[in-house]
Amino acid sequence: MAKEKKVKPKRENRFKQVWQVYRMTSRRDKSVTPILLALLVLPTATGVVVPILLGQPWFLTALWSAAALMFGLLAGMIILGQKAQYVAYAEIEDRPGAVGAMIRSSLRRGWIGTEMPVAVNQKTQEAVYRVVGRGGVALLAEGNQERSQRLAEDEKRKLTRVLPNVPISIISVGSGEGRVRLYKVGSALTRIKRVLTRAEVRAVNGRVSSLAQGMPIPKGIDPMRVRASHKR
Repeated sequence: MAKEKKVKPKRENRFKQVWQVYRMTSRRDKSVTPILLALLVLPTATGVVVPILLGQPWFLTALWSAAALMFGLLAGMIILGQKAQYVAYAEIEDRPGAVGAMIRSSLRRGWIGTEMPVAVNQKTQEAVYRVVGRGGVALLAEGNQERSQRLAEDEKRKLTRVLPNVPISIISVGSGEGRVRLYKVGSALTRIKRVLTRAEVRAVNGRVSSLAQGMPIPKGIDPMRVRASHKR
């Protein structure tokens, strides 16, 4: 009985969280409800109708129906998560600190970064954030496109002097033309060609972090000698 009492609240909290996410998302994205209903009804109906048409016994029909329902629930949870993330990013997009929030909450695997910008225009609130990964260094520019681009270019020139052999990319983040939407930044990072090994990523990140903090360069691989690698 004690175990049942411990498990039940956890399940209730999980369902409550899912329900809250659904309510928040559906208020801003009206397509969520019909998509989720379709993902529940269509697979389940297929799981019932197909075995019956094939003349399968009732227990196989029940198994197919249960499997189809589980598939629909799993697909629905994935779609709901993606929609919820899109809605959450749409709420904060183009606001100061939005890129930092994205880095803190959902930076793609293989990339390292912090929510603190490496360059900021105090007057106009443009900011540049730095992440390091297999694709080298990526500078994420936030704010007015022209001003943030100049800020990122300045930061790139500084990094080029200390990391001459490491690719440095600039991604302008925002909702304007020619920019990368906040919710697509992760995908944009994964499309950058991988040229560094994991060990080199750690060395490069240690190098730029120590520069920012005024700390001595960490021992190990010398980032100054990093060469492009074709390993993936």
